[in-house]
Amino acid sequence: MQPRIETLKEKKLVGLSLKMSLADNKTAELWQSFMPRRKEINNPQATEIFSLQVYEPSYFDSFDPYKVFEKFALVEVTDFEVIPHKMKKFTLPGGLYAVFDYKGLSTDTKIFEYIFSTWLPGSTYSLDNRPHFEILGEKYANNDPNSEEAIWIPIKYKEIVGA
Repeated sequence: MQPRIETLKEKKLVGLSLKMSLADNKTAELWQSFMPRRKEINNPQATEIFSLQVYEPSYFDSFDPYKVFEKFALVEVTDFEVIPHKMKKFTLPGGLYAVFDYKGLSTDTKIFEYIFSTWLPGSTYSLDNRPHFEILGEKYANNDPNSEEAIWIPIKYKEIVGA
């Protein structure tokens, strides 16, 4: 599976977040708290939902299921004029992304194993320290093998050693 490479422009997002680890995954809790409140965001830019992760710079240096990251459930907005109570604003920085159009269960980790173990090492790119996210559009269906989403991985060109 080859991704398309896109340059993303900065986006304004609003939603909720929780800190978690792979071992203490609180994704269901996050979405159960966000989805009923989604309509409180009165200036949406589009209908898609962002599932976004912010990792510390050293997060991918070695696998540790107990490393903590912050996960967000967000909607793109036109501005930050009105933020619903207890929701957060988040500015997604622009930059280069590898975008994988994925069809299947969101709980199946094989796509991420492929991205990080096969595609990325064999590409001319390396991981960049910016948020990772998935765009859940109208073809997304939770726990459905026919569900579709776009996986956005932040990348930069590999540095040539000795150049």
